[in-house]
Amino acid sequence: TDVEGIRIVAKELAASNPNLMRQLIDQVRKKVNPVAVFLATSMGDEKVVLVAGVSNDLIGMGIKAGEWVKEIAPIVGGGGGGKPDMAQAGGKKPEMIQQALVSAVEYLSEKAKQIDKS
Repeated sequence: TDVEGIRIVAKELAASNPNLMRQLIDQVRKKVNPVAVFLATSMGDEKVVLVAGVSNDLIGMGIKAGEWVKEIAPIVGGGGGGKPDMAQAGGKKPEMIQQALVSAVEYLSEKAKQIDKS
């Protein structure tokens, strides 16, 4: 999705792990700018992993991965946080992953529109 010139990627990955998810976000950030990536995976029936990453130019605009993942994690019954460029959260409701991804795009879209107006 493109919002206000920012590429937003929000996807569920099958059978992934947090390290692989972080590597994937790093690869996307090297190729696309400005970009915000939000990945989710379920590990078993009761564990969710969310990983978010944003490009450096977005950090300069006030968009931080730690805030993004902290805002979305409660949807999957969890919490988390991290650095401005990369953050991770866990949860216990895999059935809510799709809702979390939709909310992740909505959250970042709102943030992008606020930046454009200021």
